[in-house]
Amino acid sequence: MDLKEIKDKIINGDLKSLFYKGTETEIHPSDVAKILKSLPVDIALNSFEGFSEKKKMIIFPFAGHFLQAKIIQHLPEKQAADLLDKLNSDDRYSFFISLKALERSKYLEYLNDENKKATLDMLGYPKQSIARLVNTDFATITESMTIAEANEHLRKNHTDSVTANVIYVVDENGKLLDDVPVRRLVLNEPTKLIRDIMDHVCLQLNIDESTEEAIHKFKEYDRTVLPVTNTDNLLLGVVTVDDVMDVAEQRSTREMQKFGGVESLEYPYVHTPIFSLIKKRAGWLIILFLSEMLTATAMGYFEVEIAKAVVLALFVPLVISSGGNSGSQAATLIIRAMAVKELNVKDWWYVMRREILSGVCLGAILGAIGFLRITVWQYLHWYNYGEHWILMAITIFFSLIGIVLWGTLSGSMIPMLLKRLKLDPATSSAPFVATLVDVTGLVIYFSIAAIMLKGTLL
Repeated sequence: MDLKEIKDKIINGDLKSLFYKGTETEIHPSDVAKILKSLPVDIALNSFEGFSEKKKMIIFPFAGHFLQAKIIQHLPEKQAADLLDKLNSDDRYSFFISLKALERSKYLEYLNDENKKATLDMLGYPKQSIARLVNTDFATITESMTIAEANEHLRKNHTDSVTANVIYVVDENGKLLDDVPVRRLVLNEPTKLIRDIMDHVCLQLNIDESTEEAIHKFKEYDRTVLPVTNTDNLLLGVVTVDDVMDVAEQRSTREMQKFGGVESLEYPYVHTPIFSLIKKRAGWLIILFLSEMLTATAMGYFEVEIAKAVVLALFVPLVISSGGNSGSQAATLIIRAMAVKELNVKDWWYVMRREILSGVCLGAILGAIGFLRITVWQYLHWYNYGEHWILMAITIFFSLIGIVLWGTLSGSMIPMLLKRLKLDPATSSAPFVATLVDVTGLVIYFSIAAIMLKGTLL
């Protein structure tokens, strides 16, 4: 069954055949959620209500924060409370994190006392803390058990879930000793003791670690689930790779939006109200517009030089755009390198050395093209730059070297400076770096022109 057929069944209310195991109509709940998100909200809500309570609970975690909020608003309070209480702890935390303060307070009252306390505890951690991704549904055994005893214990005390792919060995106080993949329980003799199949190599996360550190560990060690402990090594829960991937995607989206000069959006673009979208974009545009006014101020400062040599104004867009482009390139490379832990703030001198060389080489390449352009246009009589055209060409050559060099240095150092100040490097967005280099680029251009053309055009 393709997605179009599934969509038609959902719209028409023909839900019985979906998820029916053992037939070709079985589909993953993420596909159903994807279709629901593509439908108008009212149709999506009516379709969701047609599923059984069990299916609702399976689909809800995949529905995305926008549709999740609409679903909880739409359902009767008792049904909404039942749904939220039955969610895995990490899915429940994820939902509450996405809510605004008033909605969060309202829906917290829907939870039973145990889930409410656990949710409030997790919400008390910093926004980027790994604690907000912890799933408290995990399976434990002790090292003194035999494999047969461990299997019997697991069957009686734990449910079938994705977190049960790895079993955790704890002592009598609940402190983590080791992790045991299920395959070891299956492939070893039932009479063996758990301690005999332990390797005592247990990668774990601390409850105080950030989501960024968790992403790095999952990537570096190629894990699908990791245990979370406190400073006393007490096992508190687990974090699964799908939750970490969601956080990584959200972080990448926020950084891309900031890098484009936009405040991060709470909901997907298609679900963000138009006035909210305008508000998110207006702030940076105003800041950048006011910053660009300095360009006019800079040109006003060199008004005399421009009046004497109008030809200088012809190359203003050329030189300042080159500086802005080189700065944006450098900022993109450095921000990404820091995000994937290739660089840190201590590497600033290494980065500066590389960017000085890169800036000079790139500036020389563009400068040579600019020099060639003036020479060709002059000889082919496509434009007359006057008797001092060769000096004008040399001015463009050295101006581009200086401006591109300044652009690469600004684009590479500003993100590292922001990181050193514990600010988000993504806020040194391409528009911000480009605007800064535009203004300073004009000063570099006209200063070099004043030196090169003194006594001739100036």
